[in-house]
Amino acid sequence: QVQLVESGGGFVHTGGSLRLSCAASGRTFSSLAMGWFRQAPGKERDFVAAISRNGGNTYYKDSLKGRFIISRDNAKNTVYLQMNSVNPEDTAVYYCAADESAVAILGPQYEWWGRGTQVTVSS
Repeated sequence: QVQLVESGGGFVHTGGSLRLSCAASGRTFSSLAMGWFRQAPGKERDFVAAISRNGGNTYYKDSLKGRFIISRDNAKNTVYLQMNSVNPEDTAVYYCAADESAVAILGPQYEWWGRGTQVTVSS
């Protein structure tokens, strides 16, 4: 199994920035396509961003383009989500996901998931 551990969540004011990290273990990290998802109370889990194995291709939820940036450091077995200009609508549990797909996956069809990290944006 692949273990994914998110970190970096917490409280942030509207307009601020936050960077989430996800450390992976159990498989060769460079063989994993990675993604970020979020889920607010009472809502469905939503796709946030995805990145291919080598970081050459990135994809975002349309409404988040320009504010969020996904990146990865294969030497550190870590994927990141930079969140900028946050607002209360960004409040959610953010999940990291991994799959051995050769290409990025733009939906919830990932094999492995982290337990999530809470992000709370105050108004």
